[in-house]
Amino acid sequence: MADMQERHNQLVHAQWASQNYAYYRAVWVECAELLDHFGWKWWRRSAVDLDQAKLEIVDIWHFGLSELLRDGQVDRQLAARLKKALAMPSASGEDAFRLAVEGLALASLSTRRFDLNAFAAVMRSLPLGFDELYRLYIGKNVLNAFRQRNGYKAGHYRKMWQGREDNEHLMEIVRHLDAEEPALAERVATALADRYARCEPS
Repeated sequence: MADMQERHNQLVHAQWASQNYAYYRAVWVECAELLDHFGWKWWRRSAVDLDQAKLEIVDIWHFGLSELLRDGQVDRQLAARLKKALAMPSASGEDAFRLAVEGLALASLSTRRFDLNAFAAVMRSLPLGFDELYRLYIGKNVLNAFRQRNGYKAGHYRKMWQGREDNEHLMEIVRHLDAEEPALAERVATALADRYARCEPS
């Protein structure tokens, strides 16, 4: 995941590590988007969109991993540290999840840093396991690169394919793929390109 994140960051900006990007700000904004997909408004009915909630957690991991890379904190122990944090006891249920998301947002705002333990608390309370994080990360990383190569930054990219967001197409593609498959990224890239080419603009 770190290698893929490094390549994607270079695609966005060749000197990304020296640009002082505010990754912490991206994290707390993504936390708000995550809550919107999970539902929090008491004044109207809102259904939980679990697929999109998981992708928002993956988006947060993209930004957190970028900060860890930039600060030289990615080493062979990072996965072990995350897995250890995921093994800690945690409350479950919708309220526990919302509080965990708010805890991550608060940690980002108060420290302006990515808090790995607060991130793990969000994963635990959903729950979202390490293997699923990995599989979804590969998929979303490939989609992010696909967007960049197809004009996302310049504004030409079509995010809606036949009335559905590209994230929804991505979830259909990755849902049945094996996280252990060596060519996982290549399979996702091929499937995305095929769908994008076949879809008329909506």
